[in-house]
Amino acid sequence: MWVAMLFPVNFLGLGLGLKNRFARLILPAVRCRFRIISLLAVAALVSACSAVKIGYNQAPALAYLSLDGYANFTETQSLQVKADLSRLHAWHRQTQLPAYADLLQKMQPLMQTNITPAQVCTVALDIRRKLLAVANQTVPELAVLASTLAPEQLQQLQRKFALGNADYRKDFMDASPAAVRSKRYEQAVSRAEQLYGRLDTQQLKRIALLVDQSGLNPALAYAERLRRQQDTLKTLRTLASSPQAARPDMHALTHALVEQWFESPNAAHRDYLETTTQQACLSIAELHNSTTPAQRQKAIDVLKGYAQDLRALASQNGG
Repeated sequence: MWVAMLFPVNFLGLGLGLKNRFARLILPAVRCRFRIISLLAVAALVSACSAVKIGYNQAPALAYLSLDGYANFTETQSLQVKADLSRLHAWHRQTQLPAYADLLQKMQPLMQTNITPAQVCTVALDIRRKLLAVANQTVPELAVLASTLAPEQLQQLQRKFALGNADYRKDFMDASPAAVRSKRYEQAVSRAEQLYGRLDTQQLKRIALLVDQSGLNPALAYAERLRRQQDTLKTLRTLASSPQAARPDMHALTHALVEQWFESPNAAHRDYLETTTQQACLSIAELHNSTTPAQRQKAIDVLKGYAQDLRALASQNGG
């Protein structure tokens, strides 16, 4: 779908500060817990297949393993996190998967005609709201979990941040512009062909041009990444170091942090995000409007299959 093959900017990745589409979210605890569930949920939108169905049903276990790698839970924390993940997954299956399927169904008629950038941005905004709803659903449990983190667990999280930052610098700041451009072009083509099938020479040239015009600013994105990590660590330390009786606002603190991951307090980054988002909407509309009737029918069939798989997942009671 459009949101899956977004190019030259990955809407959700940029909008939420994610890597590999829907990684890196909210709190350290939120990060991994919400990362896996949202990744698998949205993966069902873009790669519906038996492997994704299996993966979605295993989301709580996968999320726990990822979370534990960040925080190295105690036995008590482990029991609580597993219970929280199970509840979140059940809520997501019952309430969010049907909404994703409805969105895909509404998109199918649009694929038959030319589209506007505004229509693309409307779809992306809808999905962003759905992801924010998932994030907000996790706030109470995340606040409690954050308040139990020990200093050594926060140090572990900081080390994980540093490793991820090194990877980002390697991929986007230290690599040559040609290498970065090549990687982004290949990703854009792959996403587009997942939806439309094989692209012709002119469409490939169009994608190359759109990638070049995307306005990627790795340094600004990296600064925002660091800002989010610093705010996360600051909030977690506040929650973890205060006596229980002195934490009446721990849900409010956690909620504020979640909101700032979705809406940066940095005006320069908000402007950058708005500009690149609008460019992405234009890019997607231009590519779609260049597609043939056969490619559009392929897209409709793909979306229809995705929606069916999502409804099948939603109808399962825990898989």
